[in-house]
Amino acid sequence: MTTALRRYPVLIALCIAALFMVVPFLIVAVNAVKSPAEYSEHGPLSLPQGLYLDGLKDFWSRVDYGQKLFNSALISGSVAVLAAVLSVLNAYAIGIGRIRGRTWVLAFFVLANMLPQEALVYPIYYLSKQAGLYDTRLSVIIVFTVIQAAFGTYLLSSVLGQFPREIIEAARIDGANKWQVLWRIVVPVSRPTIGVLLVFFFIWTWNEFLLPLVMLISNDNQTVSVALGVLQGQRLMDATMTNAAALLGVLPAIVFFLVFQRTLTRGIAVGAVK
Repeated sequence: MTTALRRYPVLIALCIAALFMVVPFLIVAVNAVKSPAEYSEHGPLSLPQGLYLDGLKDFWSRVDYGQKLFNSALISGSVAVLAAVLSVLNAYAIGIGRIRGRTWVLAFFVLANMLPQEALVYPIYYLSKQAGLYDTRLSVIIVFTVIQAAFGTYLLSSVLGQFPREIIEAARIDGANKWQVLWRIVVPVSRPTIGVLLVFFFIWTWNEFLLPLVMLISNDNQTVSVALGVLQGQRLMDATMTNAAALLGVLPAIVFFLVFQRTLTRGIAVGAVK
């Protein structure tokens, strides 16, 4: 055992970290299928004697979870795609186009990414009111597209700044214009990095709470995270339904991550090789 600890300390540390992340999820999943009486009698660490699904059904119907799931998927998916496209266009101009003031432009994107969302609440609220976009999913999509694209631009600019100039020059000699160079050469080569950004953008937007809470006040427009926070704030749920709500809230993000795990792994591996 001591020899294994000396040889693989990083692997063991990662296993311990994974255990600490998996155990809370398993506890939530187990308590989501317990009855309130069983939870009160045996506590949260006991195994269920049967599948009690009324907590999941009650939560689903109480918050209209199907509509909230659709809203979150629509907003997160739109933001992921739009922010990735915007990041590619910005990074192409900065990293390969070498625009003037490149350093200052990158500093601006870094500063925009560092601003806390609390500082953006009132300006965004006021502008959305003036533009007639308040309490619409489009307003949240626009805001998070800009926020996520700030980080994506900074990351892709550093990647495209190291792009081989010989390939671009050869394409231009063959008659390719700037758009053809971008979509036929730069984007295919950078696809692993763009795939990583798509996964991160989706998950980050899915978990957002503050701005959707302020911008989406109608029940038909709210996301899953907002519905969870609002319903828990009303104190209308018992322990079983609370765990059911937590399970349904985090499960779609986990499924999305597992589906695109290969994309994420490939992108990280390619970045490490580079």
